[in-house]
Amino acid sequence: MDLAAAGLREQPFRTYGKPEPIVSYASHLEGLEAIRAACKKPMGLALLQGPPLSGKSTLIEHLVVSRDDDQECAVVDGSGLNTTTLLETTLQQFGYDADFGTDNEMLAMLRVFALQQTANHQPPLLVIENTHRLNPSALRALCSLADLKCTRTNRLTSALKIVLVSDRSLESIIEAPAMAPIARRVAVNFQMRPMSCDDAKDYLREKLRRAGSSIPEYVFPNSVCVELWDASGGWPGVLDRIALLALSRAEALPVAISAIERPTLPHSDWDDHSLAELEDAVGAIPEPPKLFVSKDGEVIKELTFDQPRLLIGRSEHNDIAIPSRFVSRHHLLLVRHGSTTFMMDLNSSNGIFVNSRRVSNHVLMDNDVITVGNHRIKFCDPHARSRGIMTGSEFTDTAIMKTLDDMRNLLAQENTAMLPVPSENLPTYGNK
Repeated sequence: MDLAAAGLREQPFRTYGKPEPIVSYASHLEGLEAIRAACKKPMGLALLQGPPLSGKSTLIEHLVVSRDDDQECAVVDGSGLNTTTLLETTLQQFGYDADFGTDNEMLAMLRVFALQQTANHQPPLLVIENTHRLNPSALRALCSLADLKCTRTNRLTSALKIVLVSDRSLESIIEAPAMAPIARRVAVNFQMRPMSCDDAKDYLREKLRRAGSSIPEYVFPNSVCVELWDASGGWPGVLDRIALLALSRAEALPVAISAIERPTLPHSDWDDHSLAELEDAVGAIPEPPKLFVSKDGEVIKELTFDQPRLLIGRSEHNDIAIPSRFVSRHHLLLVRHGSTTFMMDLNSSNGIFVNSRRVSNHVLMDNDVITVGNHRIKFCDPHARSRGIMTGSEFTDTAIMKTLDDMRNLLAQENTAMLPVPSENLPTYGNK
């Protein structure tokens, strides 16, 4: 279903791109307050744990954006980091791009930075995501950072506030003798909990409301909210994904229960395969295709194809306007149907070429190059690996209707008049 048809200005359940608006619920707020409380303690350090898609990243984002303005912050993904890469990444997050010769030099720089910040403002905040994936050498470096102390307001305090985040229990790591500098600082060990049914209902409808829906209760009725909550196990990341799929698969409003998928949920032991299994069950939601428009070998426009259709031509009312005498007013239409992108020639004068071959209606594949006049449009979609032939009457009718509707709307907007074009690109005979 088109977002506009659901009364939405934007995607309410984004799984990529810009961060979503933060919608809080009970476990999220409890975790946020627990971590804040740990960071306020002189030597406090917090552990945040939970299975994949349990809301840890959103909680950390909330923690970071709501911190005091004078507190420096670094959020580092620990996956596969060794001592050198951990220290380099942390310094870069704190704003240092200078080259350092050795790990000891980087550690000394971090020590000076943390002590200065603590003395003049407040201890900087270091968040390590995927802590369980740090290399042993990086864990030793982390212990050195955790051991930094200074005297502030007449009491001993840590010079670096630390939050360790993990998809699995950190107990076995923290209990190792070598990890004593971290173990003795742990003030909070918070485990993410799933939402209640009421939490999930409020969460879904608030996201719809923020995306533009005036009546979110109509989009997702109570019975659908309950089904989505049950299918997701109450985990917010899972709920986002199946809500997104249900909305995209719905043919009309309100969304029907039959549009809801039931994925395999993350295991209670939080093993490494739980996220992959979840994505296999739900169907990993691919990022939308990207288009790169170029002329004479230079890219002049780049955009993400994240809407149901995209119109290309000379008129300024097109989604991609190409003011060239070789391009018709409305030259071609791209239509998204599931994970497939279909291209239609709108009876253009000079035609369309894909990979140097003239076509009219065409299913696009990753890295196809569309030639329109003297412009080229590269289509990038790693999920479009099979050309295939779309013969289903349902798609054909849908595409034709969209095309007709688009053309009627555009003609109405333009009052059926030819739009002016730059003088150096006057339209030639036969252009539409």
